[in-house]
Amino acid sequence: MSDNNRQSFTDKAGAALKPDSEKSTTEHMGDKMKGTGDSIASTFQPESQKSTGQQMGDSMTSNSNQNNESMMQKAKNAVGMGENK
Repeated sequence: MSDNNRQSFTDKAGAALKPDSEKSTTEHMGDKMKGTGDSIASTFQPESQKSTGQQMGDSMTSNSNQNNESMMQKAKNAVGMGENK
């Protein structure tokens, strides 16, 4: 379960699973705004104040205020699909 004032995990999953080709311009913009807002909220919310569920969700989606790669990014890098930095 996500913390208050954070995007729900259900919303995140729904946005991620729906192909971009099936989204309207409004949906694209909404997803971008919600994602940016959630990322900002994650940055300003100290890890010590996050629930265990929120910490796990943030680590899966890179919305953590630590400079660690998410588990998803590590998996992409492992199979050669990650960004070259």
